[in-house]
Amino acid sequence: MQPVDVRPVGETEMLILWPDGHRSLYAQRYLRFQCHCAQCIEEWTGRQLISLDQVDSDVHALNISPVGNYAVKFQWSDGHSTGIYSYELLRGICPCKECAAKGPAS
Repeated sequence: MQPVDVRPVGETEMLILWPDGHRSLYAQRYLRFQCHCAQCIEEWTGRQLISLDQVDSDVHALNISPVGNYAVKFQWSDGHSTGIYSYELLRGICPCKECAAKGPAS
């Protein structure tokens, strides 16, 4: 499901509005930590290669670009820009109480 809007809220949060009316509000540091590129996730095992402690506390998106009709790419203030965040991933990691109560996406 392609979002209606993806935009920063200040320098610490990112808001994604979905067509079904759902609003996902993410800490930008959390999104940077959730990057699934080969520098951040081990390709064969899926093991995370970075810890949240390794992500700058003030990291924020400098640029947001759509990738086709299925994902978005962020240029982060720490210089990282290789991750592609699928809309499925973003909806699956929504930190709101409603989504957390549903559990991990299957």
